Amino acid sequence: MSLNNFIFNTTSGIRFGSGMSKLCAEEVSKKLGPNILFITDKDLMSLKLTEPTLNELRKFSSIVEIFQDVEADPSIKTLLKSIEVGKKINATGVIGFGGGSSMDVAKLSSLILGSNENIDDVWGVSNAKGPRLPLVLVPTTAGTGSEVTPISIITVGEEEKKGVSSEIILPDIAILDPDLTIGLPAHTTAATGIDAMVHAIEGYTSANKNNNPISKMLAVEALKLLAGSIERAVFDGSDIKARGNMLIGAMLAGKAFANSPVAAVHALAYPIGGTFHVSHGLSNSLVLPYVLRFNSVDSKTTKDYAELAPYIFPDINTDQGNQAICKEFIDKLEVLSKKIGLPQKLREVNIPKEACKKMASDAMKQTRLLVNNPREVTERDALNIYEAAW
Repeated sequence: MSLNNFIFNTTSGIRFGSGMSKLCAEEVSKKLGPNILFITDKDLMSLKLTEPTLNELRKFSSIVEIFQDVEADPSIKTLLKSIEVGKKINATGVIGFGGGSSMDVAKLSSLILGSNENIDDVWGVSNAKGPRLPLVLVPTTAGTGSEVTPISIITVGEEEKKGVSSEIILPDIAILDPDLTIGLPAHTTAATGIDAMVHAIEGYTSANKNNNPISKMLAVEALKLLAGSIERAVFDGSDIKARGNMLIGAMLAGKAFANSPVAAVHALAYPIGGTFHVSHGLSNSLVLPYVLRFNSVDSKTTKDYAELAPYIFPDINTDQGNQAICKEFIDKLEVLSKKIGLPQKLREVNIPKEACKKMASDAMKQTRLLVNNPREVTERDALNIYEAAW
């Protein structure tokens, strides 16, 4: 088998462990300099989840300025406000502390503060010039993998999202501290966990020409950890080992899809989140089985799904043919999603059936994702998938 050429970029430093967000404070301060812009959200501030980290940072840095206005699906207005705060303190480095939203705002804040580029010039793939300010990311959910991806997504209109994809916005250090995820509600744990599993599945099967053996290996390890721990993390939120496995699994899946990009599950999930403000993880979960069934018409993809199946479900019968393994694999993913308490149909999250047509049309705008799908998706196909999911 001949190997394709590929490029693999990732975060240069990972720090993992219970209490690591406090233990790394001195190292982080040295990396970020005296004036730190600390980007987070109001919920984490009110839960005092940020307090131990902030207290430690203040021992080593002159200024730790908190920007806590990040919302879900952060807007361009929020990003520009964050940049303004960074300019006022003459920021020397940036921390993103929170879920994917806070990390996305931190990535682009560090870029614009460091390079003074115009935000409208950096949208798209590899358009950012840099340099950025030193950047540290601290995830508090186990889902997005944003701490190891070169991507930032910002909402620019009522329902439109724009993204920056550039290795320049990969952080210097990602800190994975399972203690920070202990308080996550069960429904958030479930949705973000499925999101991470989708990253691994789509990264493994991506039709992108940069699909590579490193991403495949990471996707497999991610799925073993995520599938082996998601139920324990959902039903016993204080299980620190399960929480740690979920964080590492989400990070490995992030590394996988950062270099072998996601496809139609994400393309069809975006209109659900953008129009109806359903969380990203849940949006993915709602369309996942239907997109996988659509893709499994393709024999190579069926083989890929059959390869992945035993890593997620070790009890699956691998003596049957690929088609049968693939069918059981998708059925079992549906059962898992239901078991951990996630809604199963679009109508359960108050999406009217007549919205399917517009969502199908909107999904077609996600060309950067659809090109990575192993089977071509037309607008008619997207409509069929939404209607099946309704």
